[in-house]
Amino acid sequence: MKQQELKKFLNAKVDFYNQPSFIKDDPICIPHLFTQKQDIEIAGFFAAIFAWGNRTTIINKAKELMQLMDMQPHQFCLNQNSGRLKKLGGFKHRTFTADDLYYFIEFFQRHYSKHDTLESAFFPKKGMSVEEGLNHFKNYFFSFEHLKRTEKHVSAPMQKSTCKRLNMYLRWMVRDDNKGVDFGIWKNIKPADLICPLDVHVSRVARQYDLLHRKQDDWEAALELTANLRILDKNDPVKYDFALFGTGVMENKL
Repeated sequence: MKQQELKKFLNAKVDFYNQPSFIKDDPICIPHLFTQKQDIEIAGFFAAIFAWGNRTTIINKAKELMQLMDMQPHQFCLNQNSGRLKKLGGFKHRTFTADDLYYFIEFFQRHYSKHDTLESAFFPKKGMSVEEGLNHFKNYFFSFEHLKRTEKHVSAPMQKSTCKRLNMYLRWMVRDDNKGVDFGIWKNIKPADLICPLDVHVSRVARQYDLLHRKQDDWEAALELTANLRILDKNDPVKYDFALFGTGVMENKL
């Protein structure tokens, strides 16, 4: 498929999937339960971290956690104590256990006691690249005493990971196209600088359309895919996540 034909095809897919009707069956429905910025950030972060495996299970477990937090995740984290944390003792999602959850909440308590947004945990200053931001976040997130096992739940480019879940989270927080799906509440980086979330479904479709040639799915592959998407739209390359994901998972035609 020629470049202009591919652009037209993918733009049509973006228009089809980048709609409010997309929200209810996607983990992004979790932060959409909230209106306060900090609640959106925390709910979105948990939904993104949980986002591997069956999407219905991901959504249900994230909703369960929000309910355990009394549907006030920001206040719950800020005011956490042994009594409130006790009710979380039985929570588990795949390999994410209550011990991991306790640390995540402790981090949020420490961070939000000094900052009014999670954006500063990723991008403490303007001009940072996504790669710099994700590496900074990993180091900062685990700068407090923690169990070694918990580190597996937060990836970083320095580990050669695709960072699919965190790149998806950044898409949610940064993109703002008035379609009602992504939030656009972070301003220290532009949509043009985002990296496309890369999982097995997106990479399969991307290779089908010659947008990705690297054989392994890693950080370099995510950069290659995004560079090719920038040729199609330099200002908003990650909007094509809707097209690639929708074609690969929701249509399941390739």
